[in-house]
Amino acid sequence: MGVEIGYHEGKEILQRLSQDLDAFANYHASEVARALRELEIEEGRDAFLAALRAIPEEHLGEVLLELPEHLKDEALEELSVKKLTEAVDELDSDDAADLMQDIEALDSDKEQEILSHLDDEEVREIETLKSYEENQAGSLMQTELFAAGLDEKVSEAIERLRKLRREKGLENVHQVFLVDEFGFLVGAMPLEEVITFDFSKSFREYLQEQHKLTHSVRSTDPVDEVVRLFEDYDLVVLPVVDDRGKLIGRITYDDIVDVIEERATEQIYKMVGVDEESEEEREIGVITRKRAIWLGVNLVTAILASLVIGLFDETIQAYVALAVLMPIVASMGGNAGTQSLTVMVRQLALGEIGWSEAKQAVWREVTVSLLNGLIFAAVMGIVAVAWFHDPRLGLVIALAMVINLIFAGLFGAMIPLGLKRVGVDPAVASSVLLTTVTDVVGFFAFLGLAKVILL
Repeated sequence: MGVEIGYHEGKEILQRLSQDLDAFANYHASEVARALRELEIEEGRDAFLAALRAIPEEHLGEVLLELPEHLKDEALEELSVKKLTEAVDELDSDDAADLMQDIEALDSDKEQEILSHLDDEEVREIETLKSYEENQAGSLMQTELFAAGLDEKVSEAIERLRKLRREKGLENVHQVFLVDEFGFLVGAMPLEEVITFDFSKSFREYLQEQHKLTHSVRSTDPVDEVVRLFEDYDLVVLPVVDDRGKLIGRITYDDIVDVIEERATEQIYKMVGVDEESEEEREIGVITRKRAIWLGVNLVTAILASLVIGLFDETIQAYVALAVLMPIVASMGGNAGTQSLTVMVRQLALGEIGWSEAKQAVWREVTVSLLNGLIFAAVMGIVAVAWFHDPRLGLVIALAMVINLIFAGLFGAMIPLGLKRVGVDPAVASSVLLTTVTDVVGFFAFLGLAKVILL
């Protein structure tokens, strides 16, 4: 997330850029994208498209990738093939492949026309990167990198890097990847060591003096493995090899940050029954329909809880105070269960818990819920006695609170584990199942105890 840009500030940025194209060096593509978004909100589609068309092709592709999905789609539909071709041509291979996938999703004929105007090597790179599945490391890979042979001198490599930066704009070089005569990855040399190492020596001598383990992934490895390596070893770049070990690309930290952010957003949306893709729509009808499905499921569970209450209607009529206190029991159980649920879903998503630790994790959540249940049972029991002057009522709500919180902790931990076991994403259905349990158990325990103790 960058600094928020308002309409007036955004318009000033766009005016400054239109008057001085060199000023693009002072702004990140995300800032320009936010300025365009504010312009579209305040002045409409035509003003947005006019400002977008004024952006030079060398910066246009990066700005398009930073736009919200609905604005990006609108831009890709309206911009000419010539302008989009030039924009794609200026992008790094991974970004070019992403943008071409977006164009293909909207208009495959337009995508093919753009490809026909790109050089053969660039088309091969884009097609190769597009061939990887979304959950494979290759989908995050860019083919631009800096590699050196083992017998090349450091001074020669530095001169070659200068030339590449000047002629091809090679950016974000964090390491020199070291390959043998056949192109197989054998090591890496961080840039800070390159500039402090003896320039007259070869990279082979560097490896002999201070060889370090070089982490890498195959292009077909799962993205989860890539994320784990970046997190565990604080990497900024990771080389990608083919199935034989030949260096074919690299993954940089900025792409991993995007993956982590997307996954966190996806989990949050799923836990409340919101579809991420539908939320990017501008049609209210689409959003309403998608949310209504989940709300319908919740309505069924609410009716189930009401049926439980209906079993004790005579008890509630005989003791009106029960209707006042009843929501407290369900609410406390729901919140306690959500705490356990959130912790378990997150740990499962991060791979921090496996089946060997599952029993211990469930026991921990039940123990925590029991202790909290005892604490708040005492508090609520005292409140009920002071409020309604009936010690038996205090006993009923105290016991119901303990029972419901124990079940909340138990099912808050077990539901995600069970769903994971059967191959269902725990973030999708856990919350509605948990709500059903805590409501039904809470009402049944509270009203059942009241019927036994009070009547």
